[in-house]
Amino acid sequence: MPPKVKFSREEIIAAALDIVREGGLTALTARSLAAKLGSSAKPVFGLFENMQEVQTEVMIAANAEYQSFLRTEMMRGTYKPYKASGMAYIAFARREKELFKLLFMRDRTEERIDAKDDSIDDIIAIISRNTGLSAEDARLFHLEMWIFVHGIATMIVTNYLDWEEEHISRALTDAYEGLKTRWCGEVKE
Repeated sequence: MPPKVKFSREEIIAAALDIVREGGLTALTARSLAAKLGSSAKPVFGLFENMQEVQTEVMIAANAEYQSFLRTEMMRGTYKPYKASGMAYIAFARREKELFKLLFMRDRTEERIDAKDDSIDDIIAIISRNTGLSAEDARLFHLEMWIFVHGIATMIVTNYLDWEEEHISRALTDAYEGLKTRWCGEVKE
């Protein structure tokens, strides 16, 4: 008769996520996970094939946390939806530095940006509605804006920049209006 399972997969993933949140992905080892659980590594490997599988599940859990944070921030109504997505991305970077690094600051050689990525269709629809751009042009607009947003977020994560929310908000508005002028030819007077 096999030994009784001491921890569920979910409990192990939550503990692993906490380790990554505190010390980054390199801190997640079988030994650190066992210590966090107050156990040996045996229960972990009774439910997971190897540490790579645990890391994959941590990546999924971290992304779920980010997506939930993003949705919550966009629904709060503090900013218009498109701006809220950028502000939330930056806020997540500030609050969850290690999870942000895990999700957005790792080698992504196998994950090239695809112009047809349907995971951002809702964002593209918002841009199209706000600017009158075609979906294709709205994707390019978003990519240019996202590069700016990602730059701010990575500078915050690496402690190179420490802007207040109000300053970030102004900078995103400036970048958005500049791109809108470039793409749509609208000039404010």
